[in-house]
Amino acid sequence: MRELAATGAPIRVPVVVACRVLKLSPQGYYKWRKSPVTQRDWDDAHLIDAALAAHVKDPEYGYRLISDELNDAGYQASENRVARLCSVQGIFASHAKKRGKKSNPGPAPHDDLLAYVDEHGRTRHDFTASAANEKWLTDISEHPSR
Repeated sequence: MRELAATGAPIRVPVVVACRVLKLSPQGYYKWRKSPVTQRDWDDAHLIDAALAAHVKDPEYGYRLISDELNDAGYQASENRVARLCSVQGIFASHAKKRGKKSNPGPAPHDDLLAYVDEHGRTRHDFTASAANEKWLTDISEHPSR
C-alpha cells in the first residue's frame, strides 16, 4: 500500500481506498506502518533465542526444563508460552516419546461361512439352521475394533 500511495507512483491510490478494497482498517495500517514488529513478536524472538541456547546446552531439555531455565535467567514466560514457542521452532527433548501410527488390523482369522451375495451385489448373512449344531455364532463385542 505504501507503494500505491506514493506520490511518484504511476497510479496513485489513496490509502483509504486500498484499505477498503483489502478489507483492512486505515487505523490498523497506520499502526502497523509505525511499528511493523509488535512487542509480543519482539519478546517471542528473544525467548526463542534463549530457549535455543538452553536446548543447545543440554539437548535432553524439553519445554518444561527450558521454561525453568528461562525463569532462572530472568525471563518472564509461562510454561504454556514456552511450549508453544518450542513447538513452533521444533525444539523437542532428545528423548521425547515418538508416537507411531496405529497398526491396521490383520486379515480375518476365519472365513465367513455365513456370507453370501444377493441379487443386488450386497453381502448378506444367512443365520437360519435346519438342524441343531449346524451353525455356531459368538459375540466378540468386548474386543476393541474399528
